Amino acid sequence: MTRLLHLVRIACITLCIHPIAAQPVNFSTSTLPIVVMDTDGETILDEPKITARLRIVDNGPGQINSVNGPFNDYDGWMGVEIRGQTSQFFSDKKPYGIELRDSLGNDVSKKLLGMPKESDWVLLSPFSDKSLIRDVVAFEMARRLNNLSYTPRMKMVELVLNGEYRGVYVLGERIKRDGDRVDIAKMEETDVSGGYIIKLDKGGWWESWASSYPPLSTTAGQEIRLYYHYPKWDDITAPQKDYIEDFMYKMETSLKSSQFQDAEQGYQKYLDRASFIDFMFANEISRNVDGYRISSYFYKERDTIGYSKLHAGPVWDFNIAYGNANYCQGESTSGWAWNFNSLCGTDGWVIPFWWARLREDSNYLIESQQRWLDLRASSITDDEVIQMIDSLAALVSGAPASRNFQRWPILGTPQWPNFFVGLSHQSEVDYLKNWTIERLHWMDGAMANIYVGTYNPAQYFAPKIYPNPVHSGQNLVFDFYLKVGEELTIELRDMYGRSIGESANTTRRNGFFRHVWSLPQLIPGTYVCSIKSVNTGEVLKTTPIIVY
Repeated sequence: MTRLLHLVRIACITLCIHPIAAQPVNFSTSTLPIVVMDTDGETILDEPKITARLRIVDNGPGQINSVNGPFNDYDGWMGVEIRGQTSQFFSDKKPYGIELRDSLGNDVSKKLLGMPKESDWVLLSPFSDKSLIRDVVAFEMARRLNNLSYTPRMKMVELVLNGEYRGVYVLGERIKRDGDRVDIAKMEETDVSGGYIIKLDKGGWWESWASSYPPLSTTAGQEIRLYYHYPKWDDITAPQKDYIEDFMYKMETSLKSSQFQDAEQGYQKYLDRASFIDFMFANEISRNVDGYRISSYFYKERDTIGYSKLHAGPVWDFNIAYGNANYCQGESTSGWAWNFNSLCGTDGWVIPFWWARLREDSNYLIESQQRWLDLRASSITDDEVIQMIDSLAALVSGAPASRNFQRWPILGTPQWPNFFVGLSHQSEVDYLKNWTIERLHWMDGAMANIYVGTYNPAQYFAPKIYPNPVHSGQNLVFDFYLKVGEELTIELRDMYGRSIGESANTTRRNGFFRHVWSLPQLIPGTYVCSIKSVNTGEVLKTTPIIVY
């Protein structure tokens, strides 16, 4: 059934694509690295890989590279195949999977364009994404969400295949277990607890197993299938299959449990909440219609003491995100991508119940709110995001984009699943930039208004004050859990009741908050620290502090 749904979707997509006639381009130099592939006349297939020649020239940022070399970055053999589940059907501008090889056909690991050495690489082919940069923008955004431990590295290039210019491509890392990629333990036959990489994706049923729990808000009897990515389905042993399938069953069962919020008995035993929060933001910032359900990766390290938890990521596949999809509200800067099942409940690939259940946990919501405020104040401010998009667009603006759209004359022509159709490359970049800022602003309001449950001072305040005793003139640290807008006054008095000093704070978020007070020089002795709510006038805590 999954395969049939995939074929039907491809047929529908094909009918929606506006055919274009590719045009030849005179190409000799570029400020982008140049990738030259030569198959000696052999046709590149979906699979298996064919042997071909790969040459790459890169003289550094802003320097001129020639299609004739010298090929100073790589000059050798490769295996190459067409890749992608749906993107390969968009046009003749195909995406490719590459395996570096020696002259005997053995895979070899090499650095490409300054990225850590490996044998497996991808060439992504931005086509319906007429900004040409959505994937690299998405990966750069994900890198700023540093609770995702690894995000694939990507470089913009121009490609020549068998002497013909093919346009602007993205050369980058494929998701693999590796010390410089997904850094988890290498599996041997005797290992069962990790490391593993699994994914939600399209594929054959034999490469996957079915979740025991159905998706929510769907109407076509869909099931969730989890795919073996590492070890591969044809390499993984029966005990390893049993282990990871059982682990995922326990994780899902813990989420379904009435005790799912319990720190020890609930899902936190199995799931790394911080990575799931950042994974959520990567998909929500981009309003990714494929998010949570396709090309969604998760990994688990080998167990040491207790369970090693399931981590979300790495992220992957954003070419129809950031407002570049005209279905299931993918074009909208408002609304949540996590509502996909309610919007498109008959789709063959839907979102597992995990995310809806996590949103029922007030601690998950509180941490999400806090995380969003921290990110918007630091690595994803409006200015940071605009500068990032402009800098990436500058790499391809001008001659590279002009050549790409000469080769593929699609500007002003809808290509599935375009919502916006610009008449120039710059208009496509402007749309991407304006859409992203509008999306961030909508999320600012939406995240602030998420209901996180009734504030309970007994549960959330619980202050810790340390060090105690504290040295005169040193820092006194206060850790609390607070609600948005809670204003506190911290006062220190001596044993005669005389005020030594005050320090006020207003928190801007729900959740954990730390205040550091640099004490004045004090006479050694016992002092009284009181914490008062300015909002209610109530003294929330009184603690003796020993100063020496």
